Amino acid sequence: MERLKSAVPADIRRAVGEGTTRDLPSTTSLLLAFLDDLPLFHQVIGELADPELALCRKDKGRAAELKGRGNACFSRREFEQALGFYSQALRYAPISSDGTGDILVPALYVNRASTMHKLGLLEECLRDCDRAISVSPNYAKAWYRRGMVNASLKNYSSAMHDLEVALSMEVTSSGKSNIEQELKLILLKPQCVNKVGRSSSDCKDAGLAHTADAHKVVLECIATPNKGRGMTSPDDIPPTSLIHVEDPLAAIILKSCRETHCHYCFSEAPADVVFCPLCTIPVYCSRKCQEQAVGGISWNQDTYLESNSNAVDLGILSLTSTRCKATDSKQIAEHRHECGGAHWAAVLPADIVLAGRLMAQYIDSRMLTGKSSAISGPKMDLIQHYDVDSPTSKLESHIYAIVLLSCLQKHYKSDLSWKEETLAQMVLLICQVKVNSIAIVCMKSMDGSQGLTENKGYSAADDGVMCSVEQVKVAQAIYMSGSLFNHSCRPNVHSYFHSRTLFLRSTTYIKSGSPVELSYGPQAGEMNLVKRQKSLQENYKFSCQCSSCSELHLSDLVIDSFCCPRSSCLGAVSESTCYKSEENCVHVSVDESDICKLSLPHVSKVDEDIEKVGKLFFRNNADLKIDPGYCMSCRSQINLSSAVATSEKAASKINRFKELAVIDGISEIPITDALQSLQQIKKLRHPYSKALAQAEDAIAEAFAKIGDQEQARKHCEASIMILKKLYHPKHIAIAHELIKLVSIELSLGDRASAAATFAQAKAIFSLYYGPDVERILPYVDALKRTVSGGFIGAP
Repeated sequence: MERLKSAVPADIRRAVGEGTTRDLPSTTSLLLAFLDDLPLFHQVIGELADPELALCRKDKGRAAELKGRGNACFSRREFEQALGFYSQALRYAPISSDGTGDILVPALYVNRASTMHKLGLLEECLRDCDRAISVSPNYAKAWYRRGMVNASLKNYSSAMHDLEVALSMEVTSSGKSNIEQELKLILLKPQCVNKVGRSSSDCKDAGLAHTADAHKVVLECIATPNKGRGMTSPDDIPPTSLIHVEDPLAAIILKSCRETHCHYCFSEAPADVVFCPLCTIPVYCSRKCQEQAVGGISWNQDTYLESNSNAVDLGILSLTSTRCKATDSKQIAEHRHECGGAHWAAVLPADIVLAGRLMAQYIDSRMLTGKSSAISGPKMDLIQHYDVDSPTSKLESHIYAIVLLSCLQKHYKSDLSWKEETLAQMVLLICQVKVNSIAIVCMKSMDGSQGLTENKGYSAADDGVMCSVEQVKVAQAIYMSGSLFNHSCRPNVHSYFHSRTLFLRSTTYIKSGSPVELSYGPQAGEMNLVKRQKSLQENYKFSCQCSSCSELHLSDLVIDSFCCPRSSCLGAVSESTCYKSEENCVHVSVDESDICKLSLPHVSKVDEDIEKVGKLFFRNNADLKIDPGYCMSCRSQINLSSAVATSEKAASKINRFKELAVIDGISEIPITDALQSLQQIKKLRHPYSKALAQAEDAIAEAFAKIGDQEQARKHCEASIMILKKLYHPKHIAIAHELIKLVSIELSLGDRASAAATFAQAKAIFSLYYGPDVERILPYVDALKRTVSGGFIGAP
């Protein structure tokens, strides 16, 4: 795209950059006329959409080469490497149009099954055998391998059946003799006549059934002067209520997860991944997901795209008893129009491909309902901020709109023509996707906790293990109703995902008529007010006016601050002027009883030291003066540049200690340096600063890795204490930190403390996930069984 951008002349750049939404028909036509005469443009479209030039074509020769490399690894007993080669060979192996092929594909499935059998992946092995048989029912090796894995699974009746079929198909005498020998061994099994046989086909369920909650919530879509449309409820909403469930109108996997996650349900890809039958781009966790992504299309004429009034006038929504659907998502073949040799979907950014999927849905719906093939584009009632975009962003949206429609036209060939306003609508659709798309995230266990997610339990003897979990963005999606919920930096609703489905659950008591708000990313306690405002402005083009951004909170003052040079003063020294008003002062009007409330909302009782700090800042009807380098309470001054440099250098040493901790035989020198650096940060940074919490956490992780679990516990607890003050004690970030502490306490053999800590974490998680906790966070279930062998911490 950079080549096309640089080719656009200055006058067209200026017209596009200075234009508004009203000018879109003229600016898009102007740019299209220029590009249509540009050989480079047609070259780019050819590279993206021409099957003969595509890089994602099936290649039988490449598949055979990869199979040979897999065979060599298998012979050397390098089974993990062999598994990778066989999977890549299956990616390139072509299948004929009637769904069948020569022996290459079933042979690859059987070879991969044999490899997984060696690696102990029995269920995956069974599924590959089923796939081989479905492609080539007369392939004796597939029946033999399935018989062997059924025997390993003690499915003796099925094993005997499979081996008998293999025996009837085998043509070589040595092969028949081998199968007969295996049958004799199975007949000697005492359980043989009693064991119920079982065969697993491609039955991995990507279904999205969820626990039905007893409390039914009714939501209203209302409009307010400051925030526009938003959601409220005419009734009180108790904590942990499931208030909304919705499947996406369209979704796309992110480039960073293309090789690790299923392209349809977005779960982590298993060892026996399956591929698109026509191209080499997507991977799927099962044939079910593959078929849903590339199979037939069945359209409901009352889609959000065709029946726009549904998207505009949502009115009162009752969203807990049934899932909110834009279309029958199981019937949307979202990958079909991106396939057949083209590879533009693998090259263009995810949000552009997502816009392409929405446009393809719109085109297909019109064609299937017999409407004109001349398209104008979907008119969805979603916010877009084209008029305030930068000139560069506007030009990019124009170019991507033209490229995207050109690629789609290559797919639909002569069946598709444009109306005059089509390109303008495409530009707006791209802008709507950028603002309204929601990142689908999953929780990924890091370090030693990976074993926990695989239900392997936890051994107290496993030194060097500290559970840590991170939120990973795996996909991007458009949820029509979900986009109506406004943002708050202290949300009362938590969003999470099971596969493609969005779940929203209340985390606090929400009074009737109050706004129901979730977080778009930045939250109070995670970053200060200025950083939150900047992030929201850059990504969503609005200035947040939630309660945490309209009032002054303790966490905003101390999160990035230094401590007062006077040891008797708990005031904070700001690194920059974050809160501007006349004469650089912020007027705080609050009585004595509200100090704690302003310090930490949603917390009825706080520590005495928090109240003490709050009193220093929030003096009755006082003007709080915030100047860089000066204490906000007593006005003492520090050398700010020196403090920043020293703090950053100390943090660097601590991070270095964390990196070195993975090396056996670490010396005392980096340990001493790290602890001295921590003391420097403690002397410089405010006791409630995020920098100090991060330093304590890094040192805790390093000590856990080198096996000093007592030190790890000490520093982990110190980090948690600070985070409780920045967030609030029942924030989900605290629960994840408590899980780290549980793993340390288990390493110490302190099961009583681990059980108590786990109970705290489980109670917080249940506020955010309700009964879905163990489904969304499987490592919680593993820890639960490890800690006690039974249920702990039921809220």
